[in-house]
Amino acid sequence: MSQQTTSGAPRFKPLAESDMSEAQQEAARELVSGPRGHWNPSGPNALLVRSPDLMRRTQKVGEYLRYGSALPTRLNEFAILVTARHWTAQVEWLAHHPLALKAGLNPAVAADLAQGKRPAAMREDEAIVYQFCTELHQTKGVSDATFNAMRDQFGEHGVIDLIGLSGYYAMLAMVLNVAREPLPGGVAPPLAPLQ
Repeated sequence: MSQQTTSGAPRFKPLAESDMSEAQQEAARELVSGPRGHWNPSGPNALLVRSPDLMRRTQKVGEYLRYGSALPTRLNEFAILVTARHWTAQVEWLAHHPLALKAGLNPAVAADLAQGKRPAAMREDEAIVYQFCTELHQTKGVSDATFNAMRDQFGEHGVIDLIGLSGYYAMLAMVLNVAREPLPGGVAPPLAPLQ
């Protein structure tokens, strides 16, 4: 990905509640009433609310994937980091890196991933998720061996949830990157462009 696609001035101004239409306010209230519990004025939903019907539908998918997935939280958050790294999605990485560590991901695994390396210290289940997500993002499919390893470890439900998670967070990465969403508090970008 070229650095030019994600650098530069933000393309959307933040929306204050007073700037939102009734449909946008209703979509924001619906999000706040769920497990997220708060409105983030600088996250992907704050961008998606410009299409309130799309935001309402996709945030429900996100709610399921974050809080109801068949995969353990550690693996969900790891898969989100794999997606953020693939898309060089700085805001997505910053939001989910601490959540992954809190859920038990080894900091060395996240550090290798941030550098664009295959993490050396992955657990067996993390290696399966990493291989599946990496193949999916790079080749737009997965090999039989990778599919079978994922299905054998997590069942068909886990396979489908991981595909959904990868697609959902790829969409959010696209939204954030196209919007040139600024990093909070002037933080330095955690991810260098992939070569």
